[in-house]
Formats: sequence, C-alpha cells, structure tokens
Amino acid sequence: MNSKQIGKKLKEARKKLAMKQSDVADKAKISVNYYARIERNEENPTLETLERVLRALKLKSSDVLTF
Repeated sequence: MNSKQIGKKLKEARKKLAMKQSDVADKAKISVNYYARIERNEENPTLETLERVLRALKLKSSDVLTF
C-alpha cells in the first residue's frame, strides 16, 4: 500500500463522519495544515501520529494499512 491510498482512505473516512480536517487535527493533536498534507499524500506521518489520526476517525489500522 502506498501513501496515496492511505490519504484517500483517511479522507473518505473523514467525510463519512461529516468531519472537517480541523476536527480530525484537533482530536489527533496535530496542526490542520499537517493533517491536510497527510490526506494529500505530501507527508508521511510517524506511526504514533497515524495512530492518533486513526483513533480520531474511529478506524483500525487494518482499515488503511494492508500489509
């Protein structure tokens, strides 16, 4: 799985929950700009950051990581 698929899945999950990027960023304790770059595949977050984002979106790692 590449980062483009991860960003796409995060965005889809966020939209399903009717959340704004700022909502996810606040819950994950990261900046809105950083979260937006993750969705656009311009950043490769650490596993710790990714875990916080997944928690904010109520996702399991297996929902976005397929290895």
